[in-house]
Amino acid sequence: MLKDLKPMEIEARSFEIITELLGSRKLDPENELVIKRAIHTTADFDYADNLVFSPHAVKTGIEALKSGCDIVTDTQMAKAGINKTILASLGGEVHCFMADPDVAAEAKSRGVTRALVSMEKAAALPKPCIFAIGNAPTALISLEHLMEEGKLSPALIIGVPVGFVNVEAAKELILQTKIPHIVNRGRRGGSNVAAAICNAILYELGR
Repeated sequence: MLKDLKPMEIEARSFEIITELLGSRKLDPENELVIKRAIHTTADFDYADNLVFSPHAVKTGIEALKSGCDIVTDTQMAKAGINKTILASLGGEVHCFMADPDVAAEAKSRGVTRALVSMEKAAALPKPCIFAIGNAPTALISLEHLMEEGKLSPALIIGVPVGFVNVEAAKELILQTKIPHIVNRGRRGGSNVAAAICNAILYELGR
């Protein structure tokens, strides 16, 4: 039977159903809302198993956002999905450099991806950033190289690109770093998941 529910009621009922379907499964309280929001966005309960959190990654993200950090993402879709109202109230903004003419021109001249060049551009930002990667594994590879070279120290990396080429290996690179991270193992992911994880952390600040 169809139910006539208001938007907030739909979301609340969705999270109730997720909790019911998880059954007796116990999630780490610190990570629970991030996991449930990833499931809510995708209807994929595998995120309860494949999301990997470095110690206190969510708390680290909360503290970074409180301090006014920015968020850098690799797609306009993820940028559109992140709650910019809450972020702006904390002094932050969202950046996506993928469509910038200078990024496109440099990527073409060097024969590399725009994702790689856009991460290099982000490394020059004057404030700490959370990196939310939902599409391009080369963005994660670029971040790892920049960190190795001492050119970048992200506040947090959300690494959930989707695909078949270099995706799993790129995620493993980030999992092996000491930088705070939230990464899902496997081929699944996407810009919607990256945005959902960002929003889950932002919403924690409003609780």
